[in-house]
Amino acid sequence: MAKRIIILFLITTCSIFADTKVLFIGDSLTEGYGIAKEKAYPYLLRDILEKKYSKKIEVINGSVSGSTTASGASRLKWFLRSKPEVLILALGANDGLRGIDLTSSKKNLAAIISMAKSKDMKVILAGMYMPPNYGRDYTKKFRDMFVELKKEYSVTLIPFLLEGVAAKKALNLSDGIHPNELGHKKMAENLLPYFRSL
Repeated sequence: MAKRIIILFLITTCSIFADTKVLFIGDSLTEGYGIAKEKAYPYLLRDILEKKYSKKIEVINGSVSGSTTASGASRLKWFLRSKPEVLILALGANDGLRGIDLTSSKKNLAAIISMAKSKDMKVILAGMYMPPNYGRDYTKKFRDMFVELKKEYSVTLIPFLLEGVAAKKALNLSDGIHPNELGHKKMAENLLPYFRSL
């Protein structure tokens, strides 16, 4: 009986304190453009999760300013060497801003998702919206692209990464595009509900 209790204790302890590696593949919004690295939302989210769940979270931030879905797909393999268990995929904004063919963007995102799922990773896809000046048709197709990927690949979708942050002067840098420290705090809070099953 005592031996069984010890084994159960060890299993429980390992589960609670085991490291969880979370890989972020994104652009300047996830890299933390214009602010200190540790103030970017991936690291703020880590701090919240570690405190909430008493679990060690290792953040691998593979985000680079200016990244498109194509450049993100090309560098994913390198980061998979670290054997992360969770992927936060936050790409597409630069594709949209550059008017890249959405068929190509969707194909690249699908390739990233497929590669991650082949490694048994949980995938959380962060959606984005395009400004209305890009036209009703393009903005709708852009938004729908993320919904289609969610359905086709059974991934978790965050409808809009910048929910409650976009267009709010107090939460963005002077460029009006990139979140400031307060904006990144709000983004981390936005993502928290999607990690309940971590």
